[in-house]
Amino acid sequence: MFSEQDWEAAPRLGNAYAALPERFFERLSAKPVASPKCVVLNEKLASELGLDVTFLKSSAGTAMLAGNAFPENIEPLASAYAGHQFGEFVQELGDGRALLVGDVLDRDGRRREIQLKGSGPTKFSRAGDGRAALGPVLREYVFSEAFAGLGLPTTRALGVIAHDGPVRRETDLRGAVLARVASSHVRIGTFEYFAARRDVEALELLASHVFEHLQPDLPLSRRSGLALLEAVIARQAELTARWMLVGFVHGAMNTDNVTISGETIDFGPCAFMDEYRSDAVFSSIDSGGRYAYGNQPRITLWNLARFAGALLPLIHPTREDAIKLAEEALARFPYHYERVFYSGFRAKLGLAEREEGDIRLITDLLSLMEQTSSDFTLTLRSLSDQLERPGQSHADGFEDWCARWRERLGREDVDASELRDRMLKSNPKFIPRSHLVEVAIRAAVERDDFLPFTRLVEVVSNPYEDQPGQEIYAAPPLEEERVRQTFCGT
Repeated sequence: MFSEQDWEAAPRLGNAYAALPERFFERLSAKPVASPKCVVLNEKLASELGLDVTFLKSSAGTAMLAGNAFPENIEPLASAYAGHQFGEFVQELGDGRALLVGDVLDRDGRRREIQLKGSGPTKFSRAGDGRAALGPVLREYVFSEAFAGLGLPTTRALGVIAHDGPVRRETDLRGAVLARVASSHVRIGTFEYFAARRDVEALELLASHVFEHLQPDLPLSRRSGLALLEAVIARQAELTARWMLVGFVHGAMNTDNVTISGETIDFGPCAFMDEYRSDAVFSSIDSGGRYAYGNQPRITLWNLARFAGALLPLIHPTREDAIKLAEEALARFPYHYERVFYSGFRAKLGLAEREEGDIRLITDLLSLMEQTSSDFTLTLRSLSDQLERPGQSHADGFEDWCARWRERLGREDVDASELRDRMLKSNPKFIPRSHLVEVAIRAAVERDDFLPFTRLVEVVSNPYEDQPGQEIYAAPPLEEERVRQTFCGT
């Protein structure tokens, strides 16, 4: 179909994961799709990865991102993993609709993996079709790029290839493949897969792979099961704290959706809150609120306890000693989480120094916001206006809190303009609000109009800038626009 000349500018990908034993994955090619078309290409990310944008836009590049054809150096594979889904252990999940096509060193020398999501069935598909619909793929694209703009650890979206499918769900939908980029696609569930099979050799090999992939400079003498557990606890605690700081609700915090790298992955039934609610739930399948906004720290720790259980053979040869060491490591989760959350919230309030009463100041503000159904993002963003126009009208109950806050600010040795700049850099103006995401996706899916989607991505990729003329993207939804449920799209 394609000549050697067509592949001349194709990326020369490695695939460190493919060097692991065959029981870690299934080697296979994607099932070709009909009439692939590149509808979104992240040229900035492609440049960061050192990829040839002109090639990616070519028919050969589109075929590669769709999974229809690959140059000879690419050997795709579907990874095996398990997972706790809503608390119940499933011993075999795996990449049921995704292929890891390889890894590349980016411009900064970091190793990044490229995966095709929606590329067709694998042995892990469990009677599924292995496909993805265009709407959920666009949803993942906009959320991952918004996360990148916010500066949060995340997988990235390289491109979207639409095809003629169809993808059969409740109705026939237009299909798509997402080219996704991550530092690593290894999950807690990957370790659980081998722990459930009592395959200690595989656990050791997987741990070595993770160290080599994510911490190559760490001396061999310090690469242990306990060190791996401690590193992942710190990464996941920080990640969850940063979710909480921007009002993000993941919605599907199963252990197969928790990366060892500490990157956010699988933007399915996720959402950013409009009004602040500690019990906010959007996922249509989370009827019990297990993954509600306020539960996310607790669930992260629960997931990490499952990871610790899988790692026990690598932590200490004696099970009792391994459990003791793992429990001591898990006990440090609150320290890691609270350090990031409270320092981040102090920055939102313009506070650089730490005082004993700051936590009370923060929790009182959140309580007021919940009582008054205040918009999470805009309330925090608007606090900077109080520095120049103190005493402006605010929702009921905020006057006393603002007086306490300004008194606290008075003990910071910095002028108002610097305080305002500090706060604006910590409080985004633009988030991918669910009602705007739905409008943009409908235009693309129903009318083949990608302009609203492109504009939305551009705005949320620069969330801290004022962007005059784009105020509509900052406004909360009207009551009739409010999105109360989100869906995973599988």
